[in-house]
Amino acid sequence: MNNSYEPVRLQALINKASSLPPVNVAVVDAGEEHVLKGAFEAADAGLIVPILIGKQSVIHAISDKLGHSSRSCTIIESSSEDDAAQKGIELVQSGEAQALAKGWIHTDALMRPVLKHLRTSRRVSHVFIADLPSYHKLLFITDAAINIEPDLLIKAEIVQNAVDLARILGVDRPKVAALSAIEVVKPAISSTCDAACLSKMAQRRQIKNAIVDGPLAFDNAISRQAAQIKQIDSEVSGDTDIMLAPDLAAGNILAKDIEYLANATLAGIVIGAQVPVILTSRSDGVIARLASAAVCSLIHQRWNEMD
Repeated sequence: MNNSYEPVRLQALINKASSLPPVNVAVVDAGEEHVLKGAFEAADAGLIVPILIGKQSVIHAISDKLGHSSRSCTIIESSSEDDAAQKGIELVQSGEAQALAKGWIHTDALMRPVLKHLRTSRRVSHVFIADLPSYHKLLFITDAAINIEPDLLIKAEIVQNAVDLARILGVDRPKVAALSAIEVVKPAISSTCDAACLSKMAQRRQIKNAIVDGPLAFDNAISRQAAQIKQIDSEVSGDTDIMLAPDLAAGNILAKDIEYLANATLAGIVIGAQVPVILTSRSDGVIARLASAAVCSLIHQRWNEMD
């Protein structure tokens, strides 16, 4: 992917988080080159103190190959990805880790014990934070990794999570586009009905601190001109902060589309559990990895302020 755009908005988050104390992050199943490289980059930037969970001999060998000493890091030996996940949970429960990060482990293998042991009263959901050269501000996309086919009430919780995250990152009253294939309510397309209800729920403050409009097709959400041509009067159109996808598949495809076709840089975070969970891809660049760690740090700071 040829990406000459410098994601300055994500870099601003990194700069802000770099001034904070680093967060102790348990890196679950850390014995892989891309995983360790990302952990060391975030540590060198002052964002995290990594606690590496995996096979110690493998971690040392890869670290030596990368030219980075892992001898100063805490390493927790694990025998499998399930064992690594359980040890990550235990580090959080003991207070030794303030966040988790997905290593080589499969997402579902990490999230199963998170959902079992680290639940709160909130819905657990995933948010991508995208920095695009073609858009005038950060764009939040949810949910692209956790909730597969959410119903109306689950979507409301997913939206509230994303709104609360956007507010932590400096967006006072986020504008949310509830996406569907079309911009009018059609009972045969359930996501249009959900979107219309979410809009009304925000008006009634069932969703707080946000402006929600929908249903909106992608073009109407992202382009005020497209909305005007279709005679859509929307405060959200052309100025969307958060895009709520109708389901996980749509959200994941949307995020990958803008990454590979529109040169977006994506940070990824899971919220709603007792601690933030950093989710990055092996193909992510340096800024994406650092930005995900930075978002984790900023969430942790806000939670500390609220305690």
